[in-house]
Amino acid sequence: MSTSLTGTILRGREFEPTEGRVVVEDGRITAIEEAATDSTDIVLPAFVNAHTHIGDSIAKEAGGGLSLDDLVAPPDGLKHQLLRAASDEELVRAMARSLRFMQRSGTGAFLEFREGGVGGVRALEEALADDDLGLESVVFGRETIEAMEASDGFGASGARDSDFETERAATRAAGKPFAIHAGERDPDDIDPAFALDPELLVHMVYTQPDHFERLEETKTPVAVCPRSNLVTGVGVPPIRKLLDHTTVALGTDNVMLNSPSMFREMAFVCKLADVSARETLAMATIAGADAVGLNCGCIEEGREARLLVLDGDSDNLAGARDPVRAVVRRAGVSDVKRVVLP
Repeated sequence: MSTSLTGTILRGREFEPTEGRVVVEDGRITAIEEAATDSTDIVLPAFVNAHTHIGDSIAKEAGGGLSLDDLVAPPDGLKHQLLRAASDEELVRAMARSLRFMQRSGTGAFLEFREGGVGGVRALEEALADDDLGLESVVFGRETIEAMEASDGFGASGARDSDFETERAATRAAGKPFAIHAGERDPDDIDPAFALDPELLVHMVYTQPDHFERLEETKTPVAVCPRSNLVTGVGVPPIRKLLDHTTVALGTDNVMLNSPSMFREMAFVCKLADVSARETLAMATIAGADAVGLNCGCIEEGREARLLVLDGDSDNLAGARDPVRAVVRRAGVSDVKRVVLP
């Protein structure tokens, strides 16, 4: 099956605005052609949300005013209490609704830390099958080695909770990625996290000078979630410095705390940090894909056709002089015209 999308294409890793068309065949980008067109659409890669906790969909806006530990720390933080109290049916239904919102708002792939052991992994699989959404997931099972074996990797809560050496060894033996929260409350768990040689670090709000050097040396990617960090009162990550030393991807973190909207996350980052619109869009797309080896997040020939089409003639976007800046700082869910997923 072949289709084409026309308009202003944000092409390649630099998101170079190109007037023309993207040709898609059997779920792959087969050509990017420069050509005059009357279309006012903006075609860009679908987002890759680099850190989510979709199970928290059963607890939206719960726990206002609680500390980070009281909200999310295992095993008795509020979210874990609510997850244990929810039935499988409630959990699947809540996750499915968040996934539908993510897909409709332009997310094509996401990296999930999945609570609940093997049962939690299976519940997410069931939610993903709902409505055949076409979302690509990289699921980091938590709590048990069995959850890792049933998913795509292991997602550790943080080195202050356990040394995770057994889980790390099992994950390495399985040939799967190991991701871990680090530096969210303070810098004390960053060195122990580095000692586990993770494929992905999450948060890194309290990155210290020696940690920046280590990031550059190891090339370990970092997923940042600044809206979540601000809500929980831990501060915000040093995004500019992180970008100067390693790959930085963008995530929305707990659905309990934030809508899983990459539009909101991008606008927040671009206005908060010394980061350009192009860097921010890369954080929301290709950086997350690169971190875990997904073949999406960029409009290039041979990539999976996970694409987002915005209405450049919407009341919100009409007249924008810089399409990349407009996408990052101004666009929203109401501007989405089409989401193309394989």
